[in-house]
Amino acid sequence: MKRPIVSIVAALLSALFISGCQSFRKEPPQDFVLKVIETTDVHGSLVPYDFIKDKETDTSLAQVYSLVKEERAKENQEVLLLDNGDILQGQPIVYYSNFEAVDKPHIAAEMMNYMDYDAGSVGNHDIEAGHAVYDKLVDEFDFPWLAANVVVAGSDKPYFQPYEVFEMNGAKIVVLGMCTPGVPTWLPENLWEGMEFKGMVETAQTWVPLIEEKEEPDVLIGLFHAGTDFTYSGYGETDSLNPNASLLVAEQVPGFDLVLTGHDHQTHNDVVQDSEGNDVLVLGGLNAARAIASATFIMDYQEETDEWDITVSGDITDGNELPVDSEFSEVFADLTQEVKDYVGKPIGTFTRTIASPEAMFQDAPFVDLIHVIQLELTGADVSFAAPLSSNAEISEGEVYVRDMFQLYKYENLLYTMELTGKEIKDFMEYSYGGWFNTMAGPDDHLIAFKKDENGEMIWNERYSSYDTVTRYYNYDSAAGIDYVVDVSKEPGDRITINGFSDGRTFDESALYKVAINSYRASGGGGHLTKGAGLDKAAIAAKTIDSTDIDLRYYLMKWIENAGTVTPEALGNWSVEPAAWWEKGKEMDYQIIYGSK
Repeated sequence: MKRPIVSIVAALLSALFISGCQSFRKEPPQDFVLKVIETTDVHGSLVPYDFIKDKETDTSLAQVYSLVKEERAKENQEVLLLDNGDILQGQPIVYYSNFEAVDKPHIAAEMMNYMDYDAGSVGNHDIEAGHAVYDKLVDEFDFPWLAANVVVAGSDKPYFQPYEVFEMNGAKIVVLGMCTPGVPTWLPENLWEGMEFKGMVETAQTWVPLIEEKEEPDVLIGLFHAGTDFTYSGYGETDSLNPNASLLVAEQVPGFDLVLTGHDHQTHNDVVQDSEGNDVLVLGGLNAARAIASATFIMDYQEETDEWDITVSGDITDGNELPVDSEFSEVFADLTQEVKDYVGKPIGTFTRTIASPEAMFQDAPFVDLIHVIQLELTGADVSFAAPLSSNAEISEGEVYVRDMFQLYKYENLLYTMELTGKEIKDFMEYSYGGWFNTMAGPDDHLIAFKKDENGEMIWNERYSSYDTVTRYYNYDSAAGIDYVVDVSKEPGDRITINGFSDGRTFDESALYKVAINSYRASGGGGHLTKGAGLDKAAIAAKTIDSTDIDLRYYLMKWIENAGTVTPEALGNWSVEPAAWWEKGKEMDYQIIYGSK
């Protein structure tokens, strides 16, 4: 059973600081073990079934629950079950609750309440679901959803609850939550309207002294939906809005005993020192419940000093080694079947198979289908789109709702912007500059791989592949215009635009309507900022329209209306020198995907 929450704190800062803390008498201190179990970046893996690929899976909350029940059954041990954000995106089961079955309790809330979670943090993909979804979940969750660094715009008032206090066997444990402050960079403002995201170090420096003064915690836990690599995407240690600042907080803000990480989909189990020389355990699990992080606190009460002698250690459990909890599966069998029926609904027919690997190297039907629909929906002159899955395939024949999650992975909105011809070209130069290598000859790489100081490609254990200069979801091609990419030339001087595909002349000084997804239109990937040289204000001023529902919904409806679809490459762009491209493509396909 969940331990009683002894304090619910909705706090404001300075003169606005109001505590909802309830006074209580501590239980007589007793030696005990505190087990803290973290799930993070579950991304809709609520049950052991992949609704997109129509097959069972080895990891989900159903497996996690078997571990939780085992730990809760141990004598003289208390358990805190925490989730570290990004629960609401990734599998159709949460999409169904987010946007289809909106009049019912959210499936994530039902399942997590059943598991008796004690607290959670808000993730960037939770915000991506929109106000209607996450505001509803705040009420539906039986546990607090924490984010101390997300405040009501124009104030210091927290939008979500900042921290939670638990009393166990005479010890007081405080959990402070934070969300990555990169949200405004990645998501359109309508999804986080009325909110402001503060820096993590700054927020911790504010809240930790307040918590220490008000709560006098015996254990302070940071539940941070943020990674540890503060250099990722070119950020630095001193960037106030660094989106991966969990390690910086652990090292720079004294007071934490445990910092739980998320967002980066990487395991962590390290001990670092804070600025006062105290040890801090930095711990994190993997996405989709593939690895579960657990911290064990040995709580030894010293009566003579009235203090706790605390020893803490971390552990990572492979999710696929855990059995499915049969009771969990039985309780939610009907809900699971309801979603299976939803994703199994036919929406149309494809006359050919399309696959995203082809789109990594050339003009391809997988992305061009998205282009065609974006141009038709918006009436734009130019469309930008990238393959959002690196290894997706939709087979010839009947197409189902589940296939739309292969075609379009994320819940992006569709934006229409007005850009000059030069801004369009600069956008494209930036895209292909990070996508394709500058080839010295036919035996060179086509794809731009990262290299070490010796000029060798860098192997990434996390992805089991070689690192590329930029990720595939930044490989934006264009439709509506005919152009050539010359990979013998340096980035910034590769693109020749021959004109519009309908025969019109392309003018760099003219204004054109552009169809683009909300991630890119918010500056994500740097195409508009670093490429076209636009700041946030200019980007906002150039945005003229947006859909209210995610683009996947419109792709689905378009295919339903069409009935039978023949996806084809538009043939509007090519890579030169052709012989170099052909050989480089063949070599790099083998490196990335292996044998055809």
